[in-house]
Amino acid sequence: MTDKITATEIVKRLRGVAQPLARRDMERFGISVDNALGGISTPVLKKLAREIGRNHHLAEDLWKTGIHEARHVAALIDEPEKVTERQVERWAREFDSWDIVDGCCLYLFHRTPFAHRKAVEWSGRKEEFVKRAAFSMIAVLAVHDKEAADGKFTRFFPIIRRQSTDERNFVKKAVNWALRQIGKRNLKLNKAAIKTAKEIRLMNSRSARWIAADALRELTSEAVQRRLHEKRLRTAKITALMII
Repeated sequence: MTDKITATEIVKRLRGVAQPLARRDMERFGISVDNALGGISTPVLKKLAREIGRNHHLAEDLWKTGIHEARHVAALIDEPEKVTERQVERWAREFDSWDIVDGCCLYLFHRTPFAHRKAVEWSGRKEEFVKRAAFSMIAVLAVHDKEAADGKFTRFFPIIRRQSTDERNFVKKAVNWALRQIGKRNLKLNKAAIKTAKEIRLMNSRSARWIAADALRELTSEAVQRRLHEKRLRTAKITALMII
């Protein structure tokens, strides 16, 4: 697309492919539809984003429309190197749906140099979706920040323990997600995550007990253990070859 494409034109295009009746299906998945057009799938939004290309100013304009799907596109096309802390704080204050939270963390926020710090800061916030963003960020970083040292993730365990008693659905699911993803990075972090889950299991909280049970089920599973052991063997072989 031309650099002169505007947010208004993109919203018009989104309205053209929207299916308003699908808003009911979105609600069943806990997605806020107050500002949603409805019925536009993620592959369609990603295709549109690819056609538009990276564009920081356009991303800001799309976010300002307040339209659910336009905000998804904003996260997809923004330029991480141009994103400021002030911007992510402003966007975070306007979070109104779990999928927008996760989309921003997955496609944009985790690529910023302050992602780890924001995860820590947001974990102490009271707003449900901002707190969810903290743990969504941790989960995404655990998967995508390949070069990060283990210490960057062990520092999250006390935060995960502390916030595991939050009974709000969108928070507890993100806390669980963060714990599971850290525990699947490698065997060392897996052991630490299992230990943390067992500590959480002892807390007098229904949310904490659910988080622990679900995390332990996956982290101790044969499939996860096998994959992590195989990963360690591959790493050891590569290291040996480099020494030779």
